[in-house]
Amino acid sequence: MISKADLKIDTAEGRRTITRSLCFMLQQVVRKMWPDKVLFIDHSLPSGLYCEVREQEPFEDGTPHIYFLTDEQVGQIRDAMDRMVEKNIPFTSERMDKEEAARLFELNHQPLKAELARSLKKDKIWVHCLDGEHDWMHGDLVESTGLLDTFDLMAFNNGFCLQLPMIGNPHRVMPMVRQSKIADALKEYSDWCGKIEIRGLGALNKALTEGHGIELINLAESLHERKYADIADMIYSKRHAVKVVMIAGPSSSGKTSTSLRIALQLKVLGMKPKVIELDNYFVNRENTPKDENGEYDFESLYAMDLKQLNQDINDLLDGKTVEIPRYDFKTGERRYEGNFLTLGEKDILIMEGIHALNPEMTSAVDASKIFRVYASALTSLNIDENNSIATSDNRCLRRIVRDNRTRGITPDGTLLRWHSVRRGEARNIFPYQENADVIFNSAMIYELPLLAKFGIPLLEAIPEDSPAFHEANRHLRFLRNIVTLTDEEIKAIPPTSIMREFIGGQTL
Repeated sequence: MISKADLKIDTAEGRRTITRSLCFMLQQVVRKMWPDKVLFIDHSLPSGLYCEVREQEPFEDGTPHIYFLTDEQVGQIRDAMDRMVEKNIPFTSERMDKEEAARLFELNHQPLKAELARSLKKDKIWVHCLDGEHDWMHGDLVESTGLLDTFDLMAFNNGFCLQLPMIGNPHRVMPMVRQSKIADALKEYSDWCGKIEIRGLGALNKALTEGHGIELINLAESLHERKYADIADMIYSKRHAVKVVMIAGPSSSGKTSTSLRIALQLKVLGMKPKVIELDNYFVNRENTPKDENGEYDFESLYAMDLKQLNQDINDLLDGKTVEIPRYDFKTGERRYEGNFLTLGEKDILIMEGIHALNPEMTSAVDASKIFRVYASALTSLNIDENNSIATSDNRCLRRIVRDNRTRGITPDGTLLRWHSVRRGEARNIFPYQENADVIFNSAMIYELPLLAKFGIPLLEAIPEDSPAFHEANRHLRFLRNIVTLTDEEIKAIPPTSIMREFIGGQTL
């Protein structure tokens, strides 16, 4: 357990410790209030974690059977948690045989947790205890509930949001931000996982151990194919008005593959997409704005030549011929090399970049002519009932594998840059998510077993004296709980898959 003196609440690890501890305390309160039901902490929200109280068994189609709470009941949960904080109850832990722990979890109506425990290769696991109740939280907890005084609960959709301490101001809760499109996309994927009976990491491990890896790959790829086709159909239905498709998303979300796959589907419909990377409109390096530390801020909107971009788009929409620039990242200069473009009647412009959903990016272009897509790996496969998998961790693993393969960047180099990447996303991407006409979830049900296969050796190679060693170890502790794909299963991943963007072998 982490003592008050050792708890660094303003760090990422301290925040994770607080979050796990709050989830355990919430779990205990819900269990005491509704002994015959189960708390399910489903996925992240901008303000915290989305939670539902569910009946023990889902509906016949696999979707969860939700026990709908009133605002008054949510308030009662909050009051009970406040009382536990006032009592300052200690958290403890003990090492337990995994089969004994699994039986305990089954008694607590946590079959996903029991299934995961049984799927592990090790014989014993660390089980936590609070006020006589046991749970498994997959990481350190604080020493007592008295350290958990910063949280709130707010009714949201069919459940409620556990609001967490603010980043940068950990003594205040994150304000409630209702981003319904992102929440709906996460919920849709979570329900789909239930329908194919892969509700948690234990079920995924079991499916792979029983030889269903290729079946899962085919299911996931088929789901993506349907989504790409649906998006292309939406664009095609607006083809007389829409002439530009803008695609945005955070790092390692698969924006490039998404734009190319949507382009393929549009070709199937008889359209002629022209794909352009917005990075080609960077200003020359010496004109790039600088951040508070005096460093070039390449993620700033104003690192882009907005005037030239808007002029080129409008000229293309007016039927004019435009010379498209190419940005040379080695020299830091934008060059013109004779790449001329004219949009014909069936042509449509597809542009992807981190600012594509920011209305200021195309402020001089008629908004009715633009269709906006937000792509991100919105992972809502859970570890178990009350431990979710962070979407940012999933994307970080993608980037570690890709950067090492294509950019010569070491895994510790990627990990050390990740905080800066996340900060840029929070400033430039996440505030504009809801501007999208459609959300594309690039998460794959099989990708963690795939990333574990490639990522574990890379992370294990990080030396102990590296500043990234602790963070690498955190990822390794998680990945070692996952059954990895076999070489034969990896060969079954199609060459057009979004995952090929990270592991190689893509033919798009």
